[in-house]
Amino acid sequence: MQNYADNIRDFAERHASGLAVAFVAGVLALRRWMAGGVCRSKVRLDGKTVLITGANCGIGKETALDMAQRGARVILACRDMTRARIAADEIRQESGNGNVVVKKLDLASLQSVRDLAKDVQDNEERLDILINNAGIMLCPKWNTEDGFEMQFGVNHLGHFLLTNCLLDLLKKSTPSRIVTVSSLAHEKGHIQFNDINSDIEYEREKSYRQSKLANVLFSRELASRLKDTGVTVYCLHPGVIRTELGRHLFPTLALWQRILATFILMWFKSPWQGAQTTIYCAVDESLEHVSGLYYSDCAPKQPAPQALNDAAAKKLWDLSASMVGLA
Repeated sequence: MQNYADNIRDFAERHASGLAVAFVAGVLALRRWMAGGVCRSKVRLDGKTVLITGANCGIGKETALDMAQRGARVILACRDMTRARIAADEIRQESGNGNVVVKKLDLASLQSVRDLAKDVQDNEERLDILINNAGIMLCPKWNTEDGFEMQFGVNHLGHFLLTNCLLDLLKKSTPSRIVTVSSLAHEKGHIQFNDINSDIEYEREKSYRQSKLANVLFSRELASRLKDTGVTVYCLHPGVIRTELGRHLFPTLALWQRILATFILMWFKSPWQGAQTTIYCAVDESLEHVSGLYYSDCAPKQPAPQALNDAAAKKLWDLSASMVGLA
């Protein structure tokens, strides 16, 4: 055993530079693989309007910057108006596009959703791209203003109502697109129709997965309902990203878990990398006549079997409509 260890040590010393190069090359290859796909489309959006929820930070802000660089009028629909205004200023400066505006949206309040939708309907001539990006992840058992479980309420119900309220303007602006950011977490999700607000049992992971599955099912049913209208629908997994989305989880971790998580975060996608699939779904010319599919790394991806259940998608739509007052 000692001879074996000595041989290993001797080999390492004699080939130190080669091993170092191989290690660095491996690290770089892993980083490139983790980074995922990149949207290559150069399409311009001059004269078009894009609304993005949760666009003051993370992948939402990167998406907004890209849309502004393409010449679009960009609406940042955000809860924190102070941060949203700062983000809008930064986007204007970096893109050279002064047509970046901020509007108030709290997805945990159905009244706030309706107020924003009315503002957009009354003051915007068109809406070419709606990006349902905002979200909350792994929070404690909180309820929205209307009494819904927070993750299901914000991630699904708020966007469900917003999208439905803006459909007429989207149809008026065809060809137009609706892009909803889901997550790989949907693969372990199940819609708890008998306990949709997790009142009987709340597990933050289970609730988050349910909300992300709801995003995929919503997009699937929406695409079916919008067939032949000129409005196309896309849903996506952005990747595992270094953003603020996990802010409710981090404080609950033990010290050693925080240290480990900090190291692991180094390997996650940057917000720019994480925004690429959203941008791809929003602008890529090849998707012009495609609707209802799920994407990851700028390519179609088969979602989980439960996300392909048309009966569940219809049932969720009817339940959601009843919950937000659209039924």
